[in-house]
Amino acid sequence: MLIRRDRGMLAVTVMLDVAFHGGRTATVSAAEIADRLGLARRGMEPLLQALSRAGLLESVRGPRGGYRLGRPRRDIRLSEVVAVAVSDGEAEPSEGPSGRLQEKVVDTLWTELEEAARERLAALTLDDLLRRAAAAGLRRPTTEPITFAI
Repeated sequence: MLIRRDRGMLAVTVMLDVAFHGGRTATVSAAEIADRLGLARRGMEPLLQALSRAGLLESVRGPRGGYRLGRPRRDIRLSEVVAVAVSDGEAEPSEGPSGRLQEKVVDTLWTELEEAARERLAALTLDDLLRRAAAAGLRRPTTEPITFAI
């Protein structure tokens, strides 16, 4: 999991972006997410689809379509987000260092680090990250007010 950090981090960032700019009610388009993250939309689509298939995001079709959270943000654990990203990606390369030191020391250390990372991610939710964003001075965009025409 630690080796696949890039894909897991992207998934967490995408989920945080959707929670921050849309939440459970408003939708956020893939193009808006890609623009804010400085990434190509085309490269994000497989990840967005995987997060949708896992029920973490909900895909909405139509002119005002996009993505919104599939569940309340307090119920979405970061460990779930990373698990979807890692399982949906390519298989990790099986080649690497070998030998007794690798097997007995480094592989064991990596297993311990991965377990600690999994435990920490399981303890955090999207709600926790939104609180961190607020503490950092980031303000969520206000939703458009409802207007009535008579």
